[in-house]
Amino acid sequence: MAPSPEEQHTNLPWVEKYRPATLDDLVSHKEIVKTLTRLMNENRLPHLLFYGPPGTGKTSTILAVARKLYSPKQYHSMVLELNASDDRGIGVVREEIVNFAQSRVLHVDKESKYNVKLVILDEADAMTKEAQNALRRVIEKFTENVRFCIICNYLSKIIPALQSRCTRFRFAPLIKAQVMPRLEYVIKQEKINATDDGKEALYNLSGGDMRRVLNILQSTSLAFDTVNENNVYLCVGQPEPKVIKTILTTLLDGTFETCFKKLNDMRLTHGTALTDVLDNLIDPLLDLDINTIVLGQLIDKVAQIQARLANGSSEKIQILALIAAFLGTREALDKEANDAMEE
Repeated sequence: MAPSPEEQHTNLPWVEKYRPATLDDLVSHKEIVKTLTRLMNENRLPHLLFYGPPGTGKTSTILAVARKLYSPKQYHSMVLELNASDDRGIGVVREEIVNFAQSRVLHVDKESKYNVKLVILDEADAMTKEAQNALRRVIEKFTENVRFCIICNYLSKIIPALQSRCTRFRFAPLIKAQVMPRLEYVIKQEKINATDDGKEALYNLSGGDMRRVLNILQSTSLAFDTVNENNVYLCVGQPEPKVIKTILTTLLDGTFETCFKKLNDMRLTHGTALTDVLDNLIDPLLDLDINTIVLGQLIDKVAQIQARLANGSSEKIQILALIAAFLGTREALDKEANDAMEE
């Protein structure tokens, strides 16, 4: 027996279940929403280029715009959505997009306020340069009939010719004041037992990505009865802040043998990846009150270790390299302190 619409909605991933349906539901970028609303009301919507990190509301915004522009009856005939799962070669531009763009609307729905079609190209930075160049001509040719919304994470991967034909909007990472109310709403709707330190951990791990907040929340709530800091970090496999603090203290004060034993035990016993430790170590390092030149040299060595790990180097060897980098930093600081005392 097929599931009912209510059951299907219940089983949806929370990022889709709680995706904003209207512009008023969006939790951030009120200036962008205000500008788009004004352009729609005046029937002057240009070609759009949305760019910024993942999970900041780019796709949700344009889908909310499309729902406002078209009635439910017209939506599927007036909107063409293409994302990273589709072929992005020049063939799609020449065939699918052109076929959609060149067909005119013969009958305008009375409920609809807009008679121009909308093409949404999600994750357009995955398009080949040839496809982008072909798209440039399509945009010019069918402007009377179609508006394009190009969505990407990296603006630099969109050719300048396309950028110049669109009005650009940057979607910045969400701040805590924007994330928390939506997070509280989802927790209330799903009847989750979440602690304050758990919510704080969710935001800290998200990096301003609302999609990541909801994904981690859903995963943690399925794995544990309580969403607290310890369970959140366990669920994503990231070291807790207190563990990072202990590691940093050991690297700054411990002997070579003590440092290696602690870091290697963490790798073998808890399965924590060194690359995750390095990612979380940068902020505490920047807070250290030490000579900026010495600190800069240390961060440069940490960056080199991270690069070697990304290229498949042995974690055990890179742990030794990290300890050596800190021992070198400690030696430089001791020399600096001795020189200051002699003066």
